[in-house]
Amino acid sequence: MSPDDPDNPKTWSRPYRWYITMLSAVLVLNATFASSAPSGIVPDMMRQFTFGREVATLTIALFVAGYCVGPLLWGPLSEQIGRKPVFLLTFFVYTGFQIGCALSPNTASILIFRFLGGTFAAAPLSNSGAVMSDIWDADTRGKALAWFTLAPFAGPTLGPTVSGFMAVAGVSWRWVYWLLTFFAGACFIATLLTLPETFVPILLVKRAQKLRKETGDDRYWAPLERNKKTFGQHVKHVLGRPFLVLAREPMLIAITLYMSFIYGCIYLLFEAYPIVFTQGHHFNQGISGLMFMPIFIGGVLGVFIYLIFFNPRYERAMKAFAPYPVPPEHRLVLCLWAAPMFAGSFFWFGWTSYPSISYWAPLMSGVPLGTAIVFLFLGLFNYVIDAYLFVAASALSSMTVVRSLFGAGFPLFATQMYETLNPRWASTLLGCIAILMAPIPFVLRTYGHHLRKNSKYSPTGHLPKHPPSDEEKKQAGAQAV
Repeated sequence: MSPDDPDNPKTWSRPYRWYITMLSAVLVLNATFASSAPSGIVPDMMRQFTFGREVATLTIALFVAGYCVGPLLWGPLSEQIGRKPVFLLTFFVYTGFQIGCALSPNTASILIFRFLGGTFAAAPLSNSGAVMSDIWDADTRGKALAWFTLAPFAGPTLGPTVSGFMAVAGVSWRWVYWLLTFFAGACFIATLLTLPETFVPILLVKRAQKLRKETGDDRYWAPLERNKKTFGQHVKHVLGRPFLVLAREPMLIAITLYMSFIYGCIYLLFEAYPIVFTQGHHFNQGISGLMFMPIFIGGVLGVFIYLIFFNPRYERAMKAFAPYPVPPEHRLVLCLWAAPMFAGSFFWFGWTSYPSISYWAPLMSGVPLGTAIVFLFLGLFNYVIDAYLFVAASALSSMTVVRSLFGAGFPLFATQMYETLNPRWASTLLGCIAILMAPIPFVLRTYGHHLRKNSKYSPTGHLPKHPPSDEEKKQAGAQAV
């Protein structure tokens, strides 16, 4: 499809594309909000089902564990039938599983429905980012992704606040799941009525089908119609390739471990914050939920800093390196600031967590923590996309699965760790691990060029490390012609 084709999503009006961006972000917000919502009603569910704290934590962990399965299914499926049909299918089923949670009569049913709900809710995590690449060109995509990045972090921070105040108000814990049902149903209706198909190969298939029907000429066809794979080929491509790329790429392994640790720490805080603020400062569940808001505020601050300072710097690099692409290492400038900030936030939180110290001290540690998380995710995600290009989807799929495993696993030991070590030393342990991982972006920034040259999957090893001279630009332009 040509760049000027009116059916090309990149040619649609900017307000319409920004609406699609915001709707896609809301779909991600829905999924991440649902992941953390039960944290505010844990005591109520423990009384209802007479299970322990560990089983209650599974209501969060199993939902996030569903993220391990979902991306492997919904991403490739969207490349065969389109983005919109996958969103409609998954949100319809996901809404049904929220009804199942609200009506659950026993422990087994609510745990099963939570896992299945997470599996179907994972569709936006894998496909909303693909919608961004469908509708935005490279120049504007960075700004759109900066705002879009907020959605995965806004949900987990808003969930405990909403459910906590619902519990304090005396509302049944089941109404939290009814709220999730209404939210999911509203997203399903909005997707059905307003979200267009954005995947160009599917749009070409529809155009070819229309032309065949109007003209009766079977010679009209789309590339996707001629590129059908067998079931075995699909399984090998979907399940095998992402982990093959991960296993053979040392720099991808390092990035995946770092991002997975960060993601695990986000969900670990759902167990750590109640120990510090509910038990230590004697706040109720609603106020304890509000303690997560500085993380979200820090994320918003991080987006503004990125748009005001770092994105213009990258745009200048684009002009300096033209006609070549900017080396991926330029994406890591954010991470050089964020890596020590992320580690320092845990020391701040831990050593101000004494009940005798004002709650404002540990509370405000969430601001630099949220900013650091947004910086690290923006920088490392963009680095992987720029470094791996055509296999970036496989690299991101493997990262999503491993990251979700950490997100599901960390809450399971968080309570025991914080109660055994106390909040000071437990947070110090996390801060020390963060310090050990902090050199990763510094090493990639310095030696990434050499690693990409020796990579089997990165096609960017030939890119110049420094801006080319005017003579080199002329030679590159002549070769292009």
